[in-house]
This record gives sequence, C-alpha cells and structure tokens, in this order.
Amino acid sequence: MKFEMKEGGFTTQLPYGTLDVSGNEEYGFRPYQLLTASVAVCSGGVLRSVLEKMRLQFEDIEVLAEVERNEEKANRVEKIEVHFKIKAQNLDERKVQKAMELTHKNCSMVQSVKDSITIVETFEII
Repeated sequence: MKFEMKEGGFTTQLPYGTLDVSGNEEYGFRPYQLLTASVAVCSGGVLRSVLEKMRLQFEDIEVLAEVERNEEKANRVEKIEVHFKIKAQNLDERKVQKAMELTHKNCSMVQSVKDSITIVETFEII
C-alpha cells in the first residue's frame, strides 16, 4: 500500500475506493478505528464462514465493537470487545460457542494482536 500525505493526514487508493487516514476525524478514519474495525470485521467474516460450514442457519450477524485505550501510554489500544448479534431461529448456543472458539482461532487479525491487545468476543442469539 502506498500512502500519500494530504492536509490533515494520509490517503491511499485501493480497488474499492479511497481510504483517508488521520489522527483527526475531520480528515479521515483514525488509526485506532481502523484497527478496531479490522478485528471486528475479520471476526465477523470468519464467524459467518464457520456457521455456514457447520450448516447452522442464520439470517444476519451484527457486529458491535468497543475499544478501550490507555491515555497514559500514548492512547494505546488495550482491549477490544466484539459482540455478535446473530439473528436466527432455533440456533443451539453450544454450537455457536464452538463456532466462536473456531472464529477466535482462525481470525488473522485477532491472532495478529492477541499477545498485545485483550480481545473479548461475546454473542447473543436474537
């Protein structure tokens, strides 16, 4: 990826479009937001794939992500909580828990940060 400086941040062109990144939300996505989104969406995509491979029927998955940062250490990301709302009928919670374990193990973003950022993944069936 090539990033070019612009007013207030940096920008890059990707096949899907332009990505603007800045420490100031007025100029683009903040780096911690991208990190959080990477973990949340990677986990969501893996969970979707695992549920499909397990042949578990679901209608939708909503992913909520909360981030905890440490102001005393350069606003370091300390913890990311990822909560999945799985819309489904008659879904076995034990099977979803197994899917969650596989998701944690197989999400490349979670595995990339697991030794430096606490990742907490929860779910509910709605």
